[in-house]
Order: sequence, then C-alpha cells, then structure tokens
Amino acid sequence: MLTADYDLLGVESGERILDMGCGFGRHAYEALRRGASVVACDLGFDELKQVRAVAGVMYEQGEIGPPIAIETTNGDVTKLPFSDHSFDRIICSEVMEHIDNDSAALNELGRVLSPGGTIAITIPSRFPEKICWSLSDDYYAPKAVGGHVRIYKKKELMKMISDTGLEPKGHHRVHALHSPYWWLRCIIGPNRPIQDNFLVRTYHQILAWDIEKSPWVTRVLEKILSPLLGKSLVIYASKPLLEAKNVSS
Repeated sequence: MLTADYDLLGVESGERILDMGCGFGRHAYEALRRGASVVACDLGFDELKQVRAVAGVMYEQGEIGPPIAIETTNGDVTKLPFSDHSFDRIICSEVMEHIDNDSAALNELGRVLSPGGTIAITIPSRFPEKICWSLSDDYYAPKAVGGHVRIYKKKELMKMISDTGLEPKGHHRVHALHSPYWWLRCIIGPNRPIQDNFLVRTYHQILAWDIEKSPWVTRVLEKILSPLLGKSLVIYASKPLLEAKNVSS
C-alpha cells in the first residue's frame, strides 16, 4: 500500500532515492521495481533487517538486478548521515508528526535533496487525526511512546516547507478507508490486539483484502472519499535548480 504517488514524485530509472522513515519498506520496494537505487533509512533495526531480507528475495527472484542497489542506514532525520545533494528524490512518509524538532528535520531533508529533485512528505490528515485524538489519549504522545506529537494544518506544513527553500508543487489525500478503521481502534483501545475485537479484526481483514486484491469497488470509494476522509495528506515539493548555480559559484 503506497501513500506517495511515484508518478507525481517523478521517480525514474537510474535515480537515487531516500526512503526516510522506511518502516518495513513498502515505498523502497516500489522504487526498486521502477529501476531506482534506494537508501532505506530508519531508527528501527528490525525494520531495516526486514527491508534487506525482502530486497534480497527480490534479487533472487529476478524482480530487480544490477545496477539497481539498496542500502539500509540507521539514522535520525534531524541529523542525516548523508552529504549535501545526495538524492534525486526523497520520500518521507508518516515521520514528521513524530518529530519534536520538525524544522530541523525539514532543513536536513532539503539539504540532502539535489537541486531539481523532488520530495514527497506524508502526514496524517488533520480532520481524521483530530477525531483519533479526541477518541483516545492512548493514540498519541506522551501516552503512546514514540507516537504523534502534533496535528498539522496543511497550510502550516506547506509554509514550513517553503521556509526551507523548497517549492511546494501539489498535494492530495489518500487512504480514506483507513480512517474509520483507526477511529474504531481508538474507541476499542488502540493498544488492544487486533484479534481481541470482532469489529476491529473484521475491518482489518477487509483492508488486507483490499491491499492484496485492489477491487474496483474500493478503488472507486477511495477516489470519492479521500478528498475528505483520506487518512494521509501527501505534499510534493521541489528544490530549485537555481541552487545549482550557487553551489558551482
């Protein structure tokens, strides 16, 4: 299940991609399939181990091959271990809402993006997120250790992106069917195992079926409902080519 739209991001074969906050690698794998080399970066070692394992299987099965490469790096988005202008594209999915110093994170992402490159930043959409926060304080920090620390307004984050020198290019919402699922989990208790409740368990099975089969009926529902109920907001921005002149001068 992808949150960022790779066509809007402009991913092309042969490019170098940073998947920041890669988790278990859903965005990294799609970039590999499109012929890009990927650096998957996360604070979680277990997540990075799985990304390496799955990418290894992709190589073994011939789904990807040289010169496509994947690296995994344990790193903090506020202090990235990469040189300036290291990446053609960056995906930073569902990370910013966890970061206390989000300005530092945006500055670092802008620093490692190449002039002319693009970035997709995804965050929880304000309306669905506010409902989650109102239903359970176990959903967000400080009760949820490592959980969400803020709810963004779209204009607020877009201004922060602009203040780093990046240029917002567009936005959209996705995953409308996931919002009611999380509202239900917050009502039942977000820390309770999914299998403990029939409604949560059934809804989770429906979402898993949707991800695996992608039936037309859920695609239509997603398209209709996402502008209002989309769980995630995706903002795309680019780094001006003008900076290339400043670098070379």
